[in-house]
Amino acid sequence: MKGIFDIDKWQEIYNTVRKNKLRTFLTAFGVAWGIFMLVLLLGAGKGLENGVLGMFGNMAKNSMWVWGGKTGVPYQGLKPGRWISFTNEDYEAIKREIPEVKYLAPSTRLGGEFIVSYKNKNGSYQVSGEYPDIANIKAMNYPSGRFINDIDIREKRKVAVLGERPVQILFGGEDPVGKYIKIKGVYFLVIGAFTVENTGGDGRGDAEKIFIPLSTLQQTFNEPNRIHVFGITPKEDVPAELVEQKVKSLLATRHKVAPSDEKAIGAWNSGKEILKFQALFFGIKVFVWGVGVLTIIAGIVGVSNIMLIIVKERTKEIGIRKALGATPGSIVSLIILESVVITSFSGYIGLVTGVAVLEAVRSFMESAGAKNEFFSNPEIDISIALYATAILVIAGAFAGLIPAGKAARINPIEALRSE
Repeated sequence: MKGIFDIDKWQEIYNTVRKNKLRTFLTAFGVAWGIFMLVLLLGAGKGLENGVLGMFGNMAKNSMWVWGGKTGVPYQGLKPGRWISFTNEDYEAIKREIPEVKYLAPSTRLGGEFIVSYKNKNGSYQVSGEYPDIANIKAMNYPSGRFINDIDIREKRKVAVLGERPVQILFGGEDPVGKYIKIKGVYFLVIGAFTVENTGGDGRGDAEKIFIPLSTLQQTFNEPNRIHVFGITPKEDVPAELVEQKVKSLLATRHKVAPSDEKAIGAWNSGKEILKFQALFFGIKVFVWGVGVLTIIAGIVGVSNIMLIIVKERTKEIGIRKALGATPGSIVSLIILESVVITSFSGYIGLVTGVAVLEAVRSFMESAGAKNEFFSNPEIDISIALYATAILVIAGAFAGLIPAGKAARINPIEALRSE
């Protein structure tokens, strides 16, 4: 069978490579190094992206948080320096007047951390009053029991949902659901336990928290009609920035805050922050691909130069072939096939080595527990590997085009006279 399955062509390519081992190795190394660096840089970029996005923790990636601050300018006869504190009426107003909001979770935290006890075991944890919607803004799993519901809020039930740490310290391996804990001298029935995959960059995070109904916290611990922060998620296809502007505008109107006063009502919008990081990571990817492709091109140029030298060395041989009836097409296919083989094989070695290094780094970080909030799980997409392979084959063909064209134009009579 002719073409790439012609055994004579493969035998000839093998003999050429074996005859010039060092030259072939150095040429192949340039291509392998280019692919290796491309894979390594892309994997490192992905690890950086995973780490930075992981800092957003277990929150919905389009969530936002709005809190009250201190006014900085006078407005409507009111002096600056007023502290803005939200109320239950603000919660109702947002629900009523901003239909773009999908989930709305008012929250109030007890100042400081309090000794929480169960029987003879004690621990100091943060206690937060929440609404059911917080479970949709912060992705949480419930290995035991349930989360706070609307009935708990309406009836101001003394119930609690525990994070991983309180469960471990207070109950050990015991199921906490159905048991009572004491918070500041008040008994609460444990109705559930939750876990989160990532607590984000807020210190000990949600894993150390205890959630109780907001209405219960307000009544039981003398925080009447007080809300510290709103957690918000917009509806699908609604820009988070639009919802943030509408919420801040509504709250500013209700609390007589000047439109130009940026300190009175604070906000953190994960959607906006993620868009910034995504733009940064896109720029990094473009830069990495640019560096990688230029490195590969340098290797391909080396392959092309080597193939030109090979053609020159085999001028008489090619002349004899043509004198015996070999077609220009067969000469061209031989040179291009040899170029593709060298390029593809060396590129594949670089690709496999790069993936192996990334896997080794990932395994080391997992086994050693070397977690870094800015770098996590370096990896490369299988689609990238396929693109790189396709680039290699195409680049190998291009690398052989000029030498193949020169070989095809060789005059048999002049070739036989050459030394």
